[in-house]
Amino acid sequence: MTEGERKLWLELREFRRLYGIHVRRQAPLGPYIADFVIHERHLIIEVDGEHHFTATGHARDRKRDEWLASQGYKTLRFNTGELSDSFDGCVEEILRELGLMTGSEVTPTPNLSPQGGGGLC
Repeated sequence: MTEGERKLWLELREFRRLYGIHVRRQAPLGPYIADFVIHERHLIIEVDGEHHFTATGHARDRKRDEWLASQGYKTLRFNTGELSDSFDGCVEEILRELGLMTGSEVTPTPNLSPQGGGGLC
């Protein structure tokens, strides 16, 4: 796991406590393994390293994204540079995709149980 993936995972695993959204790491989906997935929202979050920026890498990612889309999943991709240079912006993009952020404001969530989840997952 890269430093960017590690930092993003630390943030994403708090989504259950903060928003009642369970994020899985390194989750199998058919023939693929997603870096991060939120099944109940059909959202995949991928962190792309340098090998994704070759012609072969682009083709592989396109094929993978098409298959995942055929299964009802949307893929958000961030490269390691984006996570390094604009980590908060990447997290905000995820929150917007989940409908938890409009403009620059995070949408409040219902009170959750102390164990998290609050029956929302």
